[in-house]
Amino acid sequence: MQVASEKVVTFDFTLTGSQGEVIDQSQGGHFAYLHGSQNIIPGLEKALDGKAPGDELNVTLEPAEAYGERDERLMQSVPKEAFPEGAEINVGERFQAQGPDGSPIPITVAEVGEQEVTVDANHPLAGETLNFDVKIVDVRDATDQELEHGHPHNDAA
Repeated sequence: MQVASEKVVTFDFTLTGSQGEVIDQSQGGHFAYLHGSQNIIPGLEKALDGKAPGDELNVTLEPAEAYGERDERLMQSVPKEAFPEGAEINVGERFQAQGPDGSPIPITVAEVGEQEVTVDANHPLAGETLNFDVKIVDVRDATDQELEHGHPHNDAA
């Protein structure tokens, strides 16, 4: 069976940055997603299309195919009082802010001043060229429930 829309794809991966540093990996566990449901970054999903179990590939993705370019408009200074009372506020710490519509926005602390904290709402990998080493482990039809929910379920066979 080949990777295609409405298939659950299981794969192992190692993700490295442009300097060869390991950013993430499946570490012996497998990663599963529902192909065609935007569960993974667009460039990787496109590269896996048509592959089959046992296929191994190396994929290099420019920012536009991964997490996008950095957008400096997503850097903002906020008062320290905007953070939860007693929270450790250090460069690199991640928090959840709330968007105007109530949706969660992940932010990373970029700078800590006396009264203000500069936060960055860019994805941590925005602007990065990413390299994936991937091995397809399994491809199967998605269940009706998985299709309805838009993601695979661990207990589906």
